[in-house]
Amino acid sequence: MTLATAPPDGRSPRRKIGITCYPTYGGSGVVATELGIELAARGHQVHFITSSLPFRLSGREANIFFHEVDVYHYPLFEHPPYDLALATRMAEVAEFYSLDLLHVHYAIPHSISAILARQMIETQQEVARRRYLPIITTLHGTDITLVGLDRSYLPITQYGIEQSDGVTAISSYLRERTREAFNIQGEIEVIRNFVNCDVYVRDPAKVASMRPRFTAPASGKTPAEKLLVHLSNFRPVKRILDVVEVFARVAAALPARLMLIGDGPDRSAAEHLAVRLGIAGRVHFLGKQDNVNELLPLADLMVMPSEMESFGLAALEAMACGVPTIATRVGGVAELIDDGVNGLLFPVGDTEAMAAAAIALLGDEARLAAMAGASRKTASDRFCSSRIIPLYEAYYERVIARGQAAKP
Repeated sequence: MTLATAPPDGRSPRRKIGITCYPTYGGSGVVATELGIELAARGHQVHFITSSLPFRLSGREANIFFHEVDVYHYPLFEHPPYDLALATRMAEVAEFYSLDLLHVHYAIPHSISAILARQMIETQQEVARRRYLPIITTLHGTDITLVGLDRSYLPITQYGIEQSDGVTAISSYLRERTREAFNIQGEIEVIRNFVNCDVYVRDPAKVASMRPRFTAPASGKTPAEKLLVHLSNFRPVKRILDVVEVFARVAAALPARLMLIGDGPDRSAAEHLAVRLGIAGRVHFLGKQDNVNELLPLADLMVMPSEMESFGLAALEAMACGVPTIATRVGGVAELIDDGVNGLLFPVGDTEAMAAAAIALLGDEARLAAMAGASRKTASDRFCSSRIIPLYEAYYERVIARGQAAKP
């Protein structure tokens, strides 16, 4: 299939949509949560069925409901069966609220739990209550490129994809990787990640008031400090140590600070490396933050040296704020970043080249401004939520129509 297209009139029936995702800090959870927020703003009723409240939700949004999955802890169970508890809760919510579809993010275990929930509903003893609950699975990356390829999970990941009524991928790269790795012959719709361009935007007044918290202004012959930023879950695949190494080289060449947003398993190693390289005093470890839309515009440059990215949501959020990105040429990143226009791409691990490019770019105000403008334009022209959400709505309608035809 080609990329999804929105209906001509841009309208969609109001639907009751169940969304399941990992509610913790990470790209798939962010996309799923932001999708729910955008859908609710467009009048849909959205039900999050997760183990805890997704971190970007306040619990007070209109048209959004949260249903916690409670896992029974029984001594016989070495590992509590979350996937079974999730399937039960999905079926309960779908029945009680008459959901039109379930949209699950990350294949394992969410698609399998959704399939179980659908089967539970289909086997209702009361024929009049039986109905077909369509399932859409959105693939985000490591569920396919890492977890799903493990021999323990490959068959069930393939089954979850094949048994879903609709499948979307966040990049063309991920679609082709999925087809190749799992021999998927059916439809995989590419609907790329998005950003709310009204929320992620550079406000000069806010930047002027907040930036002094992180950088020093010009003083005498010393120019104002530049600010680099990295945003991730600090897992090994994000190569946070490369970020620190790149910054150390930049800081040796010009006045600069580094703002690290997020947390995860590699944070301690990054802190120790910053101390060893003598730059700990110039690095702000901010931990997990809800207001990244206010922090990203403060930066001059985003650094994203990942081992793998199926899309690069953090880069997109930065670009919407007018912050260009230095990134690695992996996965679907090239579908977002046009090398030399709105960012710069390098081989994985080439910290020396990344640092040299950052130093040159930060020292050339005209080029930096041009790249910042191109970054914002890319986000605005291609990835704003106002352009992407209608694609999801159109896909929902196609899948629901197929589900109606498949009613038992």
